[in-house]
Amino acid sequence: MAAHRRTLMQSQHQSWTDDLPLCQMCGVGTAPNCVYGPDGKGTQSHPMEDGHLRLRGEDGCFLYGVFNGYDGSRVANFAAQCLTAELLLGQLNSSHTDGDVRRILTQAFDVVEKSYFETIDDALAEKAHLSPYTLPHNENVGFHQLTPQSQKVQERLKELEQEVSGGATAVVALILNNKLYVANVGTNRVLLCKSSSDGQNQVQQIGRPHSTDNEEELQRLAALGVDSARVRQVGQIAGQSSTRRLGDYRVKFNYNEIELLSSAKTKPIISEPEIHGSHSLDGLTGFLLLMSEGLINALESAHGPEQVNQEIVAMVAAELAQQTSLEAAAQSVVERVKRLHHDAYVSGRQREAYRHEDMTILIRTLNYPLADGALTPTFPAPSGRIYPVSVPYSNSQSTSKTSVTLSLVMPSQGTLTNGTSTASTLEEGTPTPGSQSPTATLQSTNTQTQSSSSSSGDGSLFRQRGSQAAQPDETGRVPPYVDFSQFYRLWGNEHSDGQSTQGGLGPQ
Repeated sequence: MAAHRRTLMQSQHQSWTDDLPLCQMCGVGTAPNCVYGPDGKGTQSHPMEDGHLRLRGEDGCFLYGVFNGYDGSRVANFAAQCLTAELLLGQLNSSHTDGDVRRILTQAFDVVEKSYFETIDDALAEKAHLSPYTLPHNENVGFHQLTPQSQKVQERLKELEQEVSGGATAVVALILNNKLYVANVGTNRVLLCKSSSDGQNQVQQIGRPHSTDNEEELQRLAALGVDSARVRQVGQIAGQSSTRRLGDYRVKFNYNEIELLSSAKTKPIISEPEIHGSHSLDGLTGFLLLMSEGLINALESAHGPEQVNQEIVAMVAAELAQQTSLEAAAQSVVERVKRLHHDAYVSGRQREAYRHEDMTILIRTLNYPLADGALTPTFPAPSGRIYPVSVPYSNSQSTSKTSVTLSLVMPSQGTLTNGTSTASTLEEGTPTPGSQSPTATLQSTNTQTQSSSSSSGDGSLFRQRGSQAAQPDETGRVPPYVDFSQFYRLWGNEHSDGQSTQGGLGPQ
């Protein structure tokens, strides 16, 4: 049976998992990797390597996952399909205890690892057979100077390396009996946001990434004879920051040839998941977030690592309050992170952030309301946190050291905390059940300082619009319900250098 499933998963035709029912209570947003040029324009450097799961099983079972592939998408895709086969074909049911679920999850990851290497066994064997026939490296000898037979060997070895290389990190969330279980291998992240009846919100990160700055992982490596201080200093092992991975035959079978790992007594990079749960979801209102390492790193590059969890939750809450579908909300969050990362680069504040990797976010709501579709703005609460949203304009003549952006001021319905006891400086509210979706006012701010002040609340930037849709005029346009004149005036003051801005930025 297991061999049959592997044959199905290796098929080049449509995956059998595509026929499984999708969960309609979640949305996924993605963006491919990007490398910026000197002009700020981005290009994709390699095909998308992330993967995800969002499936509904039987007996009230839901399975979600985000997979961060590298050196190709083969392992990420394989893991998504194989985990589905190991978890949604009757292995789980409502009678299972927490211990049973944790055991099944651990076994599923073990099967993924072993099954994947079975699929590349023949390629690895051929690679080992051909390796002795390669010539010693000589910079003075080009490929065209090799004998035809040596050229064929080199070409074949290159093909085999592409076939067997690569790995993935994975985070999986399982909901069974209305209880949440999380299994993590690597550097992806899971957040659980809880919204209380009084509007207060709590953000809980479930587990820590298995990375080269994780103290427990460094201790584990040190116990195997690895120089953990050196690992921390270098920050990467064979090109990745993760200390646990799926696949990647180099660090699993040839780790003695890797300088950082050469002193290890046994396999240092493992695929064993860390299991968290169960977390009861009874009576909980909020949402669950699964994010790839690329999205987290992009936001950290733009704003620093201190408040990333709170910021991403604030973005999600804002989008859920505006969008009428989870898919649109998730994609809008990714677009926000992309814009923030891009702006941090072109502004000169983070010139080292010249690229970001593939980004994926999965949002699973938990009794959390979406926007009702109404676009009529309302005024903010007396205090709110200004959240910068970049304005897509370009002025190649500008020499100003600052840039003006529109900012989103969300009502402060409560304080986000990281965990249950730590107060957050982020005063961003999320909607509570039955409440009207918060809408935003717009202000002009400086992107180099993140203000936490509130808007005046006078609503001067908004023109009231009735419940009926505005009718177009003779030109085919509808009257705007946001007045941007203040923004145009401030932008002109920043960029005019004493010259008139007539005929410049603004509606003509």
